[in-house]
Amino acid sequence: MNMSLPAFKHGLQALLLIVLALFLTPAQAQSSPDQAIRDSIDELMSKIEGRRDYFQQHPGELEALVDENLEGVADFRYIGASVMGRYFRNATPEQRSRFVETFRNTLIDTYAKGLVTFDYRELRVLESQGVGSGDQASVDMEVVASDGQVYPVSYSLRRHDGQWKVVNVIVNGINLGLTFRNQFDQAMRENNRDYDAVIDNWSPEVGTEELEQGGSA
Repeated sequence: MNMSLPAFKHGLQALLLIVLALFLTPAQAQSSPDQAIRDSIDELMSKIEGRRDYFQQHPGELEALVDENLEGVADFRYIGASVMGRYFRNATPEQRSRFVETFRNTLIDTYAKGLVTFDYRELRVLESQGVGSGDQASVDMEVVASDGQVYPVSYSLRRHDGQWKVVNVIVNGINLGLTFRNQFDQAMRENNRDYDAVIDNWSPEVGTEELEQGGSA
């Protein structure tokens, strides 16, 4: 790749925020899953395009924009429970809620800056090839960087209260939900299953080299 390591790192962070962007706009009940994805991306990008330099100078405002649009839309309880995995059952209600909020905040804080530094050429949602049935669906997308590098993205969605919401994402073959779940499991084992210590120090990450090389999920 032609990107320098710092630029590439921010590019991957931006890519993950594009993933996060899919939580930002509620999908109407009558929308198909792939149309919901398109609408969500268009909504956020319309607020960012033409203002990248401004948001680079005012990152707090970008984070506030993301946070505001997230309110009441994302099914982060479902995602948080999935990331906690087998530890969710024994966590207290307060610990569950606190982890969900911590998980959400760390994603916003980690990836917001990358959104305005990644020079992408195109975001394209692929035509559905039988996206699923009932309350489960999957949608594929490609992010094309300015150097022509194509990053495949695959979304798993579920219908909740009449809306399609993303519950997991695979980026370049890397299953993010599984990656974060493994990180939570490792943190619990390293901290003798101290829920509060793990939550207080939670800092999810996906290695840049790992995303560059991709996976087979």
